[in-house]
Amino acid sequence: MTELRFVHLGFGADAVEYQQAWQEQRTVHAARFADEIPDTCLLLEHPAVYTAGRRTEDSERPLDGTPVIDVDRGGKITWHGPGQLVGYPILKLPRPVDVIAHVRRLEEALIRVCAELGLETTRVEGRSGVWVLGDPVESRPAIGGLSLDFDPRLTDEEFDPRLNGPEYAPSNAGQRREDRKLAAIGIRIAKGVTMHGFSFNCDPDNTWFDRIVPCGIRDAGVTSLSNELGRRVTVAEVIPLVEKHLREILESAEPRPRAVEPAAAGS
Repeated sequence: MTELRFVHLGFGADAVEYQQAWQEQRTVHAARFADEIPDTCLLLEHPAVYTAGRRTEDSERPLDGTPVIDVDRGGKITWHGPGQLVGYPILKLPRPVDVIAHVRRLEEALIRVCAELGLETTRVEGRSGVWVLGDPVESRPAIGGLSLDFDPRLTDEEFDPRLNGPEYAPSNAGQRREDRKLAAIGIRIAKGVTMHGFSFNCDPDNTWFDRIVPCGIRDAGVTSLSNELGRRVTVAEVIPLVEKHLREILESAEPRPRAVEPAAAGS
């Protein structure tokens, strides 16, 4: 791939409203499609906001009617806000785009960032993003004094942590020793150019996730670099590491079109 350009849109007190950043994405996307600019990654923070991808179900939205912005990316509902680094890599890829390969490259860059900070992370089969693995189910602590045999997450597919006490909240997944998501990824491909991207929890208030079913996942939770490393890890500290590892992965990548099965004879 060509050299990757980074654009800092705003952080902290200059955090960028989601709709404003979405419009900037569209502008950069159009320019990249026309080859007026190189591959570009927008980096920023948002003020607190919930956004819902195309597969979000009503039962996963805030119960209290908190406003949610519906967006054209894949995935489900998530939260963006202070303490979270958001990246929108807008890249031109060969068509038909191999979406999974693109997601894997973003995951790999963030996994390398975590490793440089001293945190072991991984992927979880069937789930996008970057994860900290929890203990095996049988080794996790009982909650509320109950035996794990009565833990609703093990038997009830409709279990909703928002309807239970705070011990079940997604932000407490670390205390429960469950799998917990550190970085979420949701993208869209239009005309062979990527949009949207990743959100990387550095030092956010993760209780914002307790009002939703993050990414539609009911049997795991969320975490942050600060929670896992036991010290404050700011967005400012993480930005240069993200740029370094995205460059390493994306500039050295040789993306290939997605394989297309030939049509069966006579069809």
